[in-house]
This record gives sequence, C-alpha cells and structure tokens, in this order.
Amino acid sequence: MATNKALLIIDVQNDFCENGNLAVAKASEIIPIINKLMLEHEIIIATKDWHPIDHQSFAANHTKKNIGDKIFLGNTEQVLWPQHCVQNTLGSEFHPKLNTTKINKIFYKGENKEIDSYSGFYDNDHKNSTGLYEHLDQLNIQDLYIVGLATDYCVKYSALDAKKLGFNVFVIKDACRGVEINKGDIEKAVAEMQDAGVVII
Repeated sequence: MATNKALLIIDVQNDFCENGNLAVAKASEIIPIINKLMLEHEIIIATKDWHPIDHQSFAANHTKKNIGDKIFLGNTEQVLWPQHCVQNTLGSEFHPKLNTTKINKIFYKGENKEIDSYSGFYDNDHKNSTGLYEHLDQLNIQDLYIVGLATDYCVKYSALDAKKLGFNVFVIKDACRGVEINKGDIEKAVAEMQDAGVVII
C-alpha cells in the first residue's frame, strides 16, 4: 500500500532520557506513545545525535566555559552542552524500550565537530545536509509527523526545516518533551513552530 506520510522520531537516545548526560525531564513517558504511533505508520525514520568526543558544542572542550554558556562556531551561535551522544557509547544508543524493529532508516547528525546539528535535515549553519530530505523526497512523502526529544531544540529545528522544505508538518505534542533551560522555552518553541505553519496535534 502506497503512503505519502512518514513518522520522524527525533533523538530518543539514552543520554536524553532519565539518568542520561543531558536528561530531558520525563523523557521516557513518550516512549509508549511513540511505540503506539509506529503501528499507524509504514514509513518510520529516526535521527540520532552522533557526536565525536571532541565536538565543539561540549563545554568540556573549551577552557573556562560552562554548560549553558553561548559561543560562536563559525557564524552560528552555539549553546554549550554536557558531553552527550558520543558515537558508539551507551548514551548514543536508542532507549531500550523504544521499538526499534519498526524503524526503516536512521539518519545521523552532529558528526562534524566544528558545527552542531539540531535539525534532522541540516547542520546548524545549513551548509551540510544529512540526506533526510533527499530520502523523504524519493519516497514522495508529503505529510511528516514528528515526535521525540527535545521539543525546544531538535524537534523544533527539524519541524521548521521540514516546513521550509515544503512538507505538511505535524508535531505530536504529547510524544515530545523539552529541555527548558529557561522557563517558557517549550511554550516559545511551540509558538514559533505554529507561526511557521507547523500543526501541533
């Protein structure tokens, strides 16, 4: 049966879940919801944050810098994070309760140590593509349903890019959780997505 919709699962990895290096509050609550949503989709794609250990977004790789500080990588502003989702570590693996048997393809982001990659589509400076757009285009996907972590970063930037690329974008709110470094970040992210034409469901 042909389908023109896909489910995009953003970064449901150990380091973003409880006890991870960059834990998102109540992250594991979304996993049963995502597993259920997978039953409604044939095309299921996931992204993984996939950083080298010397990634420049890690506060530990800068002298006299703290987590949460902002710097510039090239011309792009960057929040400094704790070390997370380092390639081939336990932290970079999908959460064990996520039903990975249903995932058709995985796209890796944040591999270039000089620039971060919040969006599943591009690095933050939009110079390099992960190949996700080309893959969806080839499959003739029109409707993209986005879930995962975190609402105010990787989900938001993936949704905004998807919208710019011409997809009908739906973010399933109860299947996402946010970092909320500053109070109101999640609310702001939702408003920003809605302003761009993303449908929050």
